[in-house]
Amino acid sequence: MRTEECLRILAQHRTDEAIIATMTSAMLWPTLSDHPRDLIYIPSAMSAAPPIGLGLALARPGLRVVVLNGDGSMLMNLGSLVTIAEQRPANLVLIVFDNALYAVTGGQPVPGGGRVDFAAIARAANWPCVHQIADPEEWEQALPEVLSAKGPVFVHLKVASEPGSVIPPTVPMGERLARFRAALEPW
Repeated sequence: MRTEECLRILAQHRTDEAIIATMTSAMLWPTLSDHPRDLIYIPSAMSAAPPIGLGLALARPGLRVVVLNGDGSMLMNLGSLVTIAEQRPANLVLIVFDNALYAVTGGQPVPGGGRVDFAAIARAANWPCVHQIADPEEWEQALPEVLSAKGPVFVHLKVASEPGSVIPPTVPMGERLARFRAALEPW
């Protein structure tokens, strides 16, 4: 299963959720979606997406927030899994793309790459809804529940190891942030 394939399936099922992407997902998501509720502000801010998603989910409990995170980014902030589970935002989904490498920085191996069971870590942190998926058909079948279940929802996607390439943003950052903020009104 490829990261781009997983994102394409998500884009097909997405309605009005806020999507927060980082690293490889931040490079690919803009090629699939140009929704005002896409926050692609943090293409190189490893580990920052889960806390940003948590803050938004707590501030806007009526808005579904989906965080697209990488395995290397998740390793840098495993503590966020405990914090999110403690806060119990019913509207938050955290998806970890596990490709066992740092794709954006050149394809270096992630420590424990392919061996870390992120789903087990989420369960141990007391997440109420956890999925571990390695098949695109299973991903597509799980998405309606992932996008509607009372959360927080954690998804561990096992994806192919493919070094990424940096895709420059098509919308200037200031304009992108203004559009995202406007899409969240009333704030």
